Amino acid sequence: MTTFSQKPADVVKKWVLIDAEGLVVGRLATIVANILRGKNKPTFTPHVDDGDNVIIINADKVVLTGKKYTDKVYYWHTGHPGGIKERTARQLLEGRFPERVVEKAVERMIPRGPLGRRQMKNLRVYAGAEHPHTAQQPETLDVGKLNAKNKKVA
Repeated sequence: MTTFSQKPADVVKKWVLIDAEGLVVGRLATIVANILRGKNKPTFTPHVDDGDNVIIINADKVVLTGKKYTDKVYYWHTGHPGGIKERTARQLLEGRFPERVVEKAVERMIPRGPLGRRQMKNLRVYAGAEHPHTAQQPETLDVGKLNAKNKKVA
């Protein structure tokens, strides 16, 4: 019995559309990271980008559980001495680019390196309900129905 190893030329990529309205960020991010890596396919090969393209709409309507909405802090450094900056999840979601909360959650679940950066380019996140990828005919994935805990009911 030999181990199956997929060749990059044999990869078949689909398009998946996910509506993030009311979904818990971390649970959404794990599902999206697995799809981007291709771990949901029987042809998964760790060193080949065989994941699907993922479109996330309504990223501004995601939900954080517990006190993460006010207490979770995103840090970055400007590169200058004493240049550490921070923003809370609330400031990001209410700010100009609310889709960054979902992007960062997924990005931190993808392995770092050249392959991970290539896989992250297959992710498109939009704050509103509109997206310019209708020509790709994405199939809709209802993440809320996969598990009751994926959707927050207040």
